[in-house]
Amino acid sequence: MAARLPRPRRFDVYVALGGLLGGLLLWGVGLATRPHTEAYVLLPGRWPVLLPLLVMAGCEPLRRTAPRAALLTGTAAIVLDTVTQGNLVTVLMYTDLMYAAVLYGPPASAHRIPRITGLLSLAGAVVPFALWREPEALLIGVVTGLVTFGPASTGLIVRNHREAAEAARLRAEQTALLAEMDRTQAVTAERARMARELHDMVANHLSAIAIHSTAALSLADPKTSQDALAVIRENSVEGLAEMRRLIGILRDSSGDVEPVAAPTLDGLGALVESARANGLDITLDAAHGTVPAPVELAAYRIVQESLTNALKHAGPGRVTVALARQNGALTVSVTSPHGDRDQPGAPGSGAGLIGMRERTALLDGTFEAGPEDSADGRIWAVRAALPVHDTVEGDTA
Repeated sequence: MAARLPRPRRFDVYVALGGLLGGLLLWGVGLATRPHTEAYVLLPGRWPVLLPLLVMAGCEPLRRTAPRAALLTGTAAIVLDTVTQGNLVTVLMYTDLMYAAVLYGPPASAHRIPRITGLLSLAGAVVPFALWREPEALLIGVVTGLVTFGPASTGLIVRNHREAAEAARLRAEQTALLAEMDRTQAVTAERARMARELHDMVANHLSAIAIHSTAALSLADPKTSQDALAVIRENSVEGLAEMRRLIGILRDSSGDVEPVAAPTLDGLGALVESARANGLDITLDAAHGTVPAPVELAAYRIVQESLTNALKHAGPGRVTVALARQNGALTVSVTSPHGDRDQPGAPGSGAGLIGMRERTALLDGTFEAGPEDSADGRIWAVRAALPVHDTVEGDTA
């Protein structure tokens, strides 16, 4: 099956038609580039001039779709034109083919053609001068350079500028893509941080409300129901207040709302007392000393979430909370009875364990949670080790 020629561009067809008409106009008025008396004019007369003109015009539509083939054919036509009386338009169309071959051709040809034409121009000046010893012989090299090396070097310069502009455009697109990826990652990280904070701030109160409301509905004792309703009201008020503060910070972009201070380990006592009010039997052993703010926030949230889980899932018995500094890390340990409850529970989604694990990972610490066997029976233990050395103060997420 014969290969189909590439379809020429419309502009290239216009260039070919314009060149052909211009060449025919010069031919019609008898304007040639050299007289028939020149020694190297082997085909004198008007009619031989038309053949290279027609061939060159036929090569122009291929200046971009097949630049190398067009240049080779055009070279043969320009050689034929030199042994006739010549046509100026034929020479001009050949310079355009030379320019297009460098600009639109393969990269190897784009760098090879200027070197070849430069050597031809040099040889065209040196060899005739060496043979004839006439200064006018140097003009042969000059004309050869104008017809071949000039367009080729111009095409190479334009090609280099285009490639540099394309490389700059690609770099700009890559930079924009990387910036968009960074923005997406930042948004994802911020959403995860907000989810952890919202969960830790509200889940404890909602869990207490769910448990005590279930107890109030399931027990007929008025005193128990009254105590449960008191706890429900206290937790609902505190939960709503914390949620309003968080929503206010998220909505306000003017900076008028002061951010809520991050909780510290000094607030563990109040956290434990709140958990006791919700019905947990807790012992607290906090010998942590001074720790960096990111570690302090992570430890507080881990204890808070552990107590929330104990309120929802732990069996009857004592919950222990222990914090200590050892081996360059702050260790957090929260244990609670693991078994059947004698009180109504609350459903869990597992988001609390995920949040604790994420907080620990952000500080390059270790985290584990699961059932264990102890002297007091089956327990659920949450243990985290948070490094306190070389911690960046800004990593509070």
